[in-house]
Amino acid sequence: MHTFPYHYDKFPETKITGYDSQAFSGYSSITAELKRRIGDRKRAVVVLDFYPGVDEREVLRGLSGLHYQQCFPADLCIYDTDTYESMIQGNLTEDRVFGVLTTKKLSDFFIREKVLKLRSIIDRIESGIILVYGVGASLITFGDLFIYCDLARWEIQKRYKKGMPNYNGRNSGDPQLAKFKRGYFVDWRLADRHKKKLFDRFDYVLDTNEADHPKMITGEAFVHALKVLVHQPFRLVPYFDPGVWGGQWMKEVCGLDRSKPNFAWSFDGVPEENSLYIRFGKIRVEIPAIDAVFYQPRTLLGERVHARFGDEFPIRFDLLDTMGGGNLSLQVHPLTEYIQQTFGMHYTQDESYYILDCAENEETYVYLGLKDNIDSRKMIRELKQASSGELAFDAEKYVNKIPVKKHDHILIPAGTIHCSGKNTMVLEISATPYIFTFKLWDWGRVGLDGLPRPIHIEHGEQVICWDRTTKWVSDNLVNRVRELSSEPGIREEQTGLHEREFIETRRHTFTKPVPHFSNGSVCVFNLVEGEEAEIISPDDRFEPFPVHYAETFIVPASVDKYIIRPISRSQGQQLMTIKAYVR
Repeated sequence: MHTFPYHYDKFPETKITGYDSQAFSGYSSITAELKRRIGDRKRAVVVLDFYPGVDEREVLRGLSGLHYQQCFPADLCIYDTDTYESMIQGNLTEDRVFGVLTTKKLSDFFIREKVLKLRSIIDRIESGIILVYGVGASLITFGDLFIYCDLARWEIQKRYKKGMPNYNGRNSGDPQLAKFKRGYFVDWRLADRHKKKLFDRFDYVLDTNEADHPKMITGEAFVHALKVLVHQPFRLVPYFDPGVWGGQWMKEVCGLDRSKPNFAWSFDGVPEENSLYIRFGKIRVEIPAIDAVFYQPRTLLGERVHARFGDEFPIRFDLLDTMGGGNLSLQVHPLTEYIQQTFGMHYTQDESYYILDCAENEETYVYLGLKDNIDSRKMIRELKQASSGELAFDAEKYVNKIPVKKHDHILIPAGTIHCSGKNTMVLEISATPYIFTFKLWDWGRVGLDGLPRPIHIEHGEQVICWDRTTKWVSDNLVNRVRELSSEPGIREEQTGLHEREFIETRRHTFTKPVPHFSNGSVCVFNLVEGEEAEIISPDDRFEPFPVHYAETFIVPASVDKYIIRPISRSQGQQLMTIKAYVR
């Protein structure tokens, strides 16, 4: 571990100026603003469109001060739960983990005749405040005042754990894994397709992430904040979770709760999952980070990246902590054609392990690729026997066990068997489709829920690249580091990834300012060595942006040139960043 103090910021935020008067906190303040906006109208239709997971009862109770005369839920216009579930069953499948991404729209589940009937009823009401609310409420009408009630993915998952069912579901008692699967493959896809078309229609955006403590901003403030964000460096709000293999490193470095048994992983660079803190004066608003990708994809990602991936953020950084923990599961990721044909995802989960830290006095290793001359049929047979509890799978009989040290970079193109060993701190740099992991062997463990962790040998055996054996792995996947330039105080190296992967990674080791260029792609960084650095604009387009050890940060493609430099207290220290971008 390092000797310098840790300053990891768990609550990074972006400050927006000029819009303080357009932010509101608490239901009383929010209600007062909506009343002001309604004014002395004889009749006003207020529409509250929800992201799935927003607490309906809380919002209606909180806004009761509007004294609305009539109230209509959007659910009056949708198919009943049994019909809905039969319509999405092909996406859910019988698998515990994997489904097929839906291509449907939220409007496909609204019954046109019922929408028209409800719209007619609303139109005939001559006076008072009329509330239309729920998931997809704006499909019925935009009304006179349109409020979008949003929620971050991580908060949705916490609510699942507390018993919340999925959208239009009766599955409150289902395991968390089943709810997440339905959210990932159906609910969130429907809601995102619906929401992304509406940004310029919002009169207000309501942040419902903190129970009974809502914040609201005007639609004008919301879109302005997103436009500001994609022209400067920013960080996402990280979150942390325990796991059966979790370790102790993040507790110290990231300042986490030491009373918890462990923390296994952190998402600190996944816009699809993470959120953003946006500050307007004294009010901090939380919005899903994916909103920035949806609203400003070309500016954020760059033209060529947007042309290739659309409004998806293709690079993911996360942390895997096994320091004092155990091995990750032995696993493999699907090849491109398999993920396309089986799950409806158009690109696959290529990845790499950057060894951010490891135990100094312990054996540290990764499992990677296959040994020479193994019997593939026997290996699969023994994996299946291990899955059914007949034996303990002997991983070292079939899979290379490769020693690793701090700052090694291990490349893992899809189809390569792999897992990180205990006593390592991994910065995982990968493509974004993050749930498509086929576990082959999990060392006989059960999950934190007490259930056996899902094993997917039937998928895995179809995508394992059996020719990725010892020499190929050594030649192609382990520390493929090449120095690109060196001068006093700055060294730049190419560290990967493999030619099958679309991500390029560069490592800069420096004691003085380093110039960087976007080259038309969004860039994702982590400060992998050194106490603190800052990003500055050579032409003062943004304020200096501080980053600390182990923090992930994003630089939009629109920031075509910038400088990363040590701050004063880091003078004399050797700093190091790892940078990922789309080739």
